[in-house]
Amino acid sequence: MTLDLPPLTWLRAFEASARTLSFTHAAAELGITQAAVSKHVKSLEHHLRQPLFLRQPRGLALTKSGAAYLPKVQDALQRLAIGTREVFGQRRNNALTIRCTVSFAVNWLAPRLRDYLDRHPGQSVRLLSSVWNDAPEAQGFDLDIQYGTGNWPGFNSHRLTWETITPLCAPNCPIQTPADLRHHRLLHVLGYHEGWGIWLKAAGATGVDSGSGLHLDTSLAAFELAAQGAGVALGRKSLAAHALASGRLIAPFDLATPIDEAFHLIVPAGGTNHPDADAFVGWLLSAVRQAANERASGLPATNWP
Repeated sequence: MTLDLPPLTWLRAFEASARTLSFTHAAAELGITQAAVSKHVKSLEHHLRQPLFLRQPRGLALTKSGAAYLPKVQDALQRLAIGTREVFGQRRNNALTIRCTVSFAVNWLAPRLRDYLDRHPGQSVRLLSSVWNDAPEAQGFDLDIQYGTGNWPGFNSHRLTWETITPLCAPNCPIQTPADLRHHRLLHVLGYHEGWGIWLKAAGATGVDSGSGLHLDTSLAAFELAAQGAGVALGRKSLAAHALASGRLIAPFDLATPIDEAFHLIVPAGGTNHPDADAFVGWLLSAVRQAANERASGLPATNWP
């Protein structure tokens, strides 16, 4: 059995590459070079005598063998991590570690985080931003803020936002009707399942190709390109308030379409052992309620969740 077991470094490189479908993102996650990740994966494929990826011009795709192997490897790595924690305990770090998507961290959490720190002097917070909508995991994080529908097996979720989507563009963008969007570059954000197709259908803009345009990995990049006149972004309410308040972007239409996806705070179903976790969860949910009350009272949109 030992002879058939590939080296752990090869398996970790494969798992990260298969999960992100990118050697580059896997390298950043593992703290090694892209060339090293590619070499580890090739070594694993040679060891298994099976290709695990289709190397395509626009990225990676799993082969049937790779897709079948991925859950086996993930299960083994998770069991190894759990066993290590059970024997040697939790990581020795006093900071409450929170993972959060970069757009939500910048646009929603960062402007409010000082309030938590002022209320809890002496507590330390470690905020890690993620670009991709990574799979939830208990390893490495005490709390996680994810975007989705709220269904993450093994985790309890607390909804933080109630989203609507609407086009956003530079103030001088010559858009008069939804049909005019066919003459403009649509900006898409990877990881969002509800997007341009939903809004265009609600607007009755049947002549606009909802799949055309440019695909980006963060709302921050989409908003910046839209502000520079390079296209039209689709803004989610929780992320767009600051750009709208600053005047860099405008919403050319009154139609804001509700969607089911939202940002959620997720906590392992068994809870977290960090002593500061409950205080942060309570503060964050209170901040959400306060923002909702401010919105209902007609206060500026910069306070809206």
